Amino acid sequence: MHPLIGYLIAAGLFAIGLYGVLTRRNAVLQLAAAELMLGGVHLVLVTTDLVAGSLTGQSFALFIVVIAAAEVGVGLALVLNLWRERASADTDALPEEDEAEARR
Repeated sequence: MHPLIGYLIAAGLFAIGLYGVLTRRNAVLQLAAAELMLGGVHLVLVTTDLVAGSLTGQSFALFIVVIAAAEVGVGLALVLNLWRERASADTDALPEEDEAEARR
């Protein structure tokens, strides 16, 4: 397999994830889009590792898997807290930082 294919697929995954993070209002969908972005980075590391012939990319890919698992745990806890507070996972309904400081 030519490495360009892996890089193009990774760029596509990252672009789709970035689009999802920027345009989705639902926090769960934003988390899923962030996972797509991490998958794109993961694919770049593994493809680069195959081209270079070293194990460095696979080591970093393992760290990405650990980070993704931690992100899911923390993110779902935040979504559950948001759901309990507002009965909605819509992130547009969240107050801005300035509004929150003005209430204090």
